Amino acid sequence: MSFPEIVSREQWCAAREELLRKEEAVRRAREVLGAERRRLPMVEVDREYVFEGGDGKATLLDLFEGRTQLVVHHFMFAPEWETGCACCAAFLDQVGHLAHLRARNTSFAAVSRAPFTRILPFKARMGWAVPWYSSAHSDFNHDFEATVESGGDQLERPGVSCFLRDHDRVFHTYSAYDDGLDGLGTTSALLDLTALGRGPADSDRLRLHDEYDY
Repeated sequence: MSFPEIVSREQWCAAREELLRKEEAVRRAREVLGAERRRLPMVEVDREYVFEGGDGKATLLDLFEGRTQLVVHHFMFAPEWETGCACCAAFLDQVGHLAHLRARNTSFAAVSRAPFTRILPFKARMGWAVPWYSSAHSDFNHDFEATVESGGDQLERPGVSCFLRDHDRVFHTYSAYDDGLDGLGTTSALLDLTALGRGPADSDRLRLHDEYDY
């Protein structure tokens, strides 16, 4: 293992200042990219998808739970697997308390092709409370490229898709897969993927997760 070079405090401060300027440039570029992402056009979802969850059958509109936005985690869990993907599990472990998303009118749900009877014990084992649905009897995974065909096989891909609701109309606004998930998981990072973003004066709206009034 190679450790960093040992320097004086003055040398460290100078190096830190130089790195800080680069970090500031990356942050500004990320803000510009986020604004461009929010201007990305959207497409209406005109297919009816039926999922299975803890309360039985559900449509994509149901997954919004009445909110305006929905973030779906494409959790890799094929029908023949006994357990879900370890990398997807690590991603889901990073997702914070959903109250912070919900207070910003955004719902979150995991979706996998595995049957719900297999999802449920795995979810209990991991100690997760996030809504999780099976798409086993629909083309949802294929249509949103979370399951792809390769050489006659069906391959699972980790991903995140964002949706926007206008009354009963649902629109697909954004998706990211594979390495595009790096750095995601926090409330702010997930909101930055959505069409409406974090909203105005986000820091002024932060509350303890049991103090939000939806």
